[in-house]
Amino acid sequence: MDETRIQDRSGAGGPGLAELDERAPSHAPRIRGGVASPTVHDSGLKHVTGAARYTDDEPELPGTLQVFIAMSPKAHARITRLDLAAVGDAPGVAVVLTAADIPGQNDYSPVFGDDPIFPPLTGDGAIVQYVGQPLFAVAAETEGAARAAAKLAVVEYEDLPAAVSIDDAVTHADEAGADLLPAYEMRLGDVGAALEAAPGRAGGRVEVGGQDHFYLEGQVAYAVPMEDGDVFVRSSTQHPSEVQHNVAKMLGLPDHAVTVELRRMGGGFGGKESQPALFAAVAALAAVKTGRPAKCRLDRDDDMEMTGKRHEVRIDYDLGFAEDGTILAADFAHVVRCGYSSDLSAAIADRAMFHADNAYDLKAARINSRRLKTHTVSNTAFRGFGGPQGMVGIERAMDEIAFLTGLDPLDVRKRNFYPAVGAEPATTPYHMKVTDCVIGEIVAELEASSDYRARREAVKRFNAGSGVLKKGLALTPVKFGISFTTTHLNQAGALVHVYKDGSVHLNHGGTEMGQGLFVKVAQVVAEEFQIDLDRVKITATTTAKVPNTSATAASSGSDLNGMAAQAAARTIKDRLIAFAATRYHVAPDQVVFKPNRVLVGNMEKRFSDLVGEAYLARVSLSSTGFYATPEIDYDREAASGRPFYYFAYGAACSEVVVDTLTGEYRLLRADILHDVGRSLNPAIDMGQIEGGFIQGMGWLTTEELWWNDKGRLMTHAPSTYKIPTANDRPDDFRIAIWEKGENRSETVYRSKAVGEPPFMLAISVFSALTDAVIAAGEGKAFPRLDAPATPERVLKAVEEVRDGL
Repeated sequence: MDETRIQDRSGAGGPGLAELDERAPSHAPRIRGGVASPTVHDSGLKHVTGAARYTDDEPELPGTLQVFIAMSPKAHARITRLDLAAVGDAPGVAVVLTAADIPGQNDYSPVFGDDPIFPPLTGDGAIVQYVGQPLFAVAAETEGAARAAAKLAVVEYEDLPAAVSIDDAVTHADEAGADLLPAYEMRLGDVGAALEAAPGRAGGRVEVGGQDHFYLEGQVAYAVPMEDGDVFVRSSTQHPSEVQHNVAKMLGLPDHAVTVELRRMGGGFGGKESQPALFAAVAALAAVKTGRPAKCRLDRDDDMEMTGKRHEVRIDYDLGFAEDGTILAADFAHVVRCGYSSDLSAAIADRAMFHADNAYDLKAARINSRRLKTHTVSNTAFRGFGGPQGMVGIERAMDEIAFLTGLDPLDVRKRNFYPAVGAEPATTPYHMKVTDCVIGEIVAELEASSDYRARREAVKRFNAGSGVLKKGLALTPVKFGISFTTTHLNQAGALVHVYKDGSVHLNHGGTEMGQGLFVKVAQVVAEEFQIDLDRVKITATTTAKVPNTSATAASSGSDLNGMAAQAAARTIKDRLIAFAATRYHVAPDQVVFKPNRVLVGNMEKRFSDLVGEAYLARVSLSSTGFYATPEIDYDREAASGRPFYYFAYGAACSEVVVDTLTGEYRLLRADILHDVGRSLNPAIDMGQIEGGFIQGMGWLTTEELWWNDKGRLMTHAPSTYKIPTANDRPDDFRIAIWEKGENRSETVYRSKAVGEPPFMLAISVFSALTDAVIAAGEGKAFPRLDAPATPERVLKAVEEVRDGL
């Protein structure tokens, strides 16, 4: 990847490789591919040439069965008859699987035990709770034979009332007298009194839609029966340990009897955190029952119907503010559409609350959250894990305050930022002190580099002279907490072997889904040993090497696994130093690692030669490493504590143009300045920033999920579900990594997480659309605009503000 191509990708003003090298911190190595080097993705060439091997690409063993999962056509019904005799007798069928065939627990849930693999056929009959829920599975010689056989099933239902929409969910919960999960609340100060005393009030509602993960590689698992009843599973999953545990639980085996492995995923975004356990369990059950390998692979339509999405959230807000736009009190009420089961909804809804403040110091705040059941697929993790939904609420309120006061929206935002580093820290609604806030500096730099003030005036002039086309401009911040809010998940392990020729084998619990985690962790190990990156072998994630791992999620992959790998490498390095010091009679501080060599007193040795000598001297050249994030603790009952180790910050300025006759629009330009601390790999981080922004823009503008009144997902294929394309990328796209970035917390090489925070930069596009619609109404009405802001919704908003004149 040459400098010109990087420049083109970043847009005007974006850094090329040479500039990135100049920006590298002073500790930057001279080895090839160490920390701070803009090294290409380890699988980048394989990705674009088709050589990368995914789970479905691995060679199948002789006798492999293909598994098809039959799905419910009903949103909520009781199965009164299930006759599978003809299915089992169909040509090519090896086995038909139902709940009765499960030797252990009929559950694949991550936490709450409410996700059956198949409906239990007991008592008054099995209940199905969403269109697409698995009924039974067929394992046959070919996928076509399995699908054909499944159609021979005789299934009869008794329809039951189904809650599909958020309104249905509220009614269902109120009538039942219980939500799917208990409501939760965070409080800071006396909100009621502060609201009553506030000179101004801004109140309204915004509905934030869901989002399909649309990973390029669908859900897939391959299971091989081993001796002694063990099972080997290849699974496209972000959480191998959870898949291992759920497969073992389903089979009634200890965890050590199941090994889960994967080299890479073709995208995950949270959709492969909890839900791959279902497909791995079905494949493993087929393998155990038949003694033959079995593969379960979904096609796109089935995948979209069967798997969970980003949670939809309805946010009601009531903010009190002063005449200068300073927020005096904020009251948020979240209603979260969880789907039929709990999945990870409790933690996701919590994080939406954790980020209801975004970058703003709320002196008094109340955030209430209800988590409701619908008879639709169980919603699950998605990039940002609820944080983006929470941020949309406060940013929507900021736009309304600016409208009501007549102030520039950016000035309102800046007036309410958390205090900067060094000032008296302010407290979040969950009672955490914010001590690392740099959002003021970042926004000031972006305001200048994007020429915000001049462009704001230019937009006003354009709108004054244009009757049909209207422009909008917005600059919005991001403050995103980094750590799993479930404290015990903040841990990781790694395994490092140094072979006697000086080459290194690296394994850790993180998973690679295209985000560049593997190359970053390998760079850390290369840096520690001061060897070139090509001397470090990146190996597949497997539960057989590093146990009890957390999901690769919460933007914590590099933080956790990088520190664990660093610990393992340093253990070996310390052994080598002790060996060299003893053998050559020098002090330990006279053993210094240099690029591909080691200085021992006045001698210089190749790294590989020192390793070879240590091997002959029977020095251990293998080590595990472990890391647990320090200084975090959250008391959920008290809604108080420090759930995050640090915050990542960023800002984006977006300019749009709207056709007020059709509601169609274009993003004309986007300027982004993002904080990644001291970047482990600027090239990878730039890709994450760009990709996160575009995916976030898709969520807020085009990616509309729509269920009919029968609970059937109608947007279940690329023909009906619109993800962003290359044409949606703005022609003028300026991305920069914040040069002053340095993590104040002790992370690996003072870097910061980059997976999720950039996603929320796209809220600037949503705010810019709001700005354009206000202009269409000549600034006399604040529009009702929900996300995704499709052309239909934008057109409706334009008509409403014009009708209100």
